[in-house]
Amino acid sequence: MNIVLLGPPGSGKGTQAKMIAEKYGVVHISTGDILRENVRNGTDLGKEAKTYMDAGKLVPDELLINIIKDRLAKPDVTGGYMLDGYPRTTPQAEAMDKILPELGQKIDVVVNIDVPDDELVKRLSGRRMCKCGVSYHLKFNPPKKEGICDVCGGELYHRDDDKEEAVLNRLEVYKTQTQPLIDYYNKAGIIADINGAGEIPEIFDEIAASLDKL
Repeated sequence: MNIVLLGPPGSGKGTQAKMIAEKYGVVHISTGDILRENVRNGTDLGKEAKTYMDAGKLVPDELLINIIKDRLAKPDVTGGYMLDGYPRTTPQAEAMDKILPELGQKIDVVVNIDVPDDELVKRLSGRRMCKCGVSYHLKFNPPKKEGICDVCGGELYHRDDDKEEAVLNRLEVYKTQTQPLIDYYNKAGIIADINGAGEIPEIFDEIAASLDKL
């Protein structure tokens, strides 16, 4: 089966993506990973994308869809795939719907992990980082000693984009971009809305119940 995975920052999408890929044997395709791989390998598409990335600009939709098309043409996706990070907007979804028939493919289901804003703010604003790269959460994964990293003893800090005001801005951007996309897939009748406010196993069970119906 071919899946599109949607979810706001803090929804636990990355954790669920790993579990879905493992259970259903689908290839997890992250847009960010594909971009970095193309840049690292110096492909023509990667070189073009790098000019935008180096200038701090968004990679244009036309180039992104070519990168996605190139990835979906590879033989490892014949058993199914899960797109994570693409499409993000309705124009991207429309562009993808044009190329998929050329590849003999279609999207079977769009898994939309939905979490209330107050829960997302709680999850994201509670994150603390260490300069050594280890991350903690004040509620879900606190350090043994308050404000101090268990691994290196360094002082933990609160990233600017994890502070409440920044989190609310990130969520607003996500909603503005993604709500029209959810409406688009709702019209196609392939959205599976998932309550992402519970425990990780419960959320996965709900996702699995939706996928098992296909």
